[in-house]
Amino acid sequence: MADVTEIEALKASLRGARAAADALSAIAANVEAADAHADVSGADLDDLQRLTLANAIAAQALRGLVETMLKRRGKLTDANETPTESGNAGIDE
Repeated sequence: MADVTEIEALKASLRGARAAADALSAIAANVEAADAHADVSGADLDDLQRLTLANAIAAQALRGLVETMLKRRGKLTDANETPTESGNAGIDE
């Protein structure tokens, strides 16, 4: 039987990661439109600093929860190992 608390935590963590990524996407348009020969505005850099940190924290929280769930299922034995089923930690080359 699934752990309801764990599933709700996973949902909340995933929502947080998606919200952080969406906020970062909003500033991406400004960066993509920036002139390659001009400096990025101070406001954009401040936003990027704040949003990239939020994105990193949210993604790491989600990753930690997923690793905990995998460990509980016996599919991950150490924080430095990749899941035994995929072998590539979900990264496509």
